[in-house]
Amino acid sequence: MFNEQAMTIPCIIEAPQLHEIMENEDLLIVDLCRVEVYAQMHLPGAVHVNPAELVSGEQPAIGKIADLARLEKLFSRIGYSPETRIVAYDDEGGGWAGRFIWTLDVIGHEFSAYLNGGLLSWYAAGLKLTKEIPKSTPKAPVKLAMKGDVIASKEEVLNSLNNPESIIWDARTAEEYSGQRINAHRGGHIPGAINLDWLDVMDRNDNCRIRDNVADLLELRGITPDKEIITHCQTHHRSGLTYFIAKALGYNVKAYDGSWSEWGNDLTLPIEI
Repeated sequence: MFNEQAMTIPCIIEAPQLHEIMENEDLLIVDLCRVEVYAQMHLPGAVHVNPAELVSGEQPAIGKIADLARLEKLFSRIGYSPETRIVAYDDEGGGWAGRFIWTLDVIGHEFSAYLNGGLLSWYAAGLKLTKEIPKSTPKAPVKLAMKGDVIASKEEVLNSLNNPESIIWDARTAEEYSGQRINAHRGGHIPGAINLDWLDVMDRNDNCRIRDNVADLLELRGITPDKEIITHCQTHHRSGLTYFIAKALGYNVKAYDGSWSEWGNDLTLPIEI
């Protein structure tokens, strides 16, 4: 169903598969769980990234990507290199892990994967967890460059509204989409956006793994591979997962990292309720 990454690692990797390659020197496992969870348990050798390191934190669009200097500091700290095979996971079903993989795509990294179900699936498989913090090996400072081909700006989203070849995938709840729940100056949604809650693409009865029928689910909602997809949520956290799923299915996808925190607070932009 999904495309496979180069270098023998599938872009969606199951816990037993990852366990088999844990000793690979080219492998870097990145934990995006809550800080307190990482302190209690994490995969052996996993380095921790606080999701706050990935975002600008600047109001109103707090989820926009962090600036290049901050990203270079982060990737230098975790021992990044362009040749590294990176597997990301979290403890919530893939939002932050997907956001990290999107960040890797922004800097042009080619070899990334998501641990399906994250910490939950690893724990359910009975595989080893540890409290031990891996020793970091100092490396030369990383120099990065950002590519814009997976980032959608608000101007690009606005221009896409009358384009029949574009689809906007709103990964928020139905209440947010309809304007019943307001998390910005205005409630509602981007005109024409399709609502499919990020929680609906994971199987919460199977350790939050991605649903096996996710492609069929998307097609039923009109999210199809023949269109360009722009996905968003409130801060491009939840849409980290929806971006990754569309990418894994081989769709042409971008993420609007300004998301509703930018759109809903900009009174010049159109909305629907």
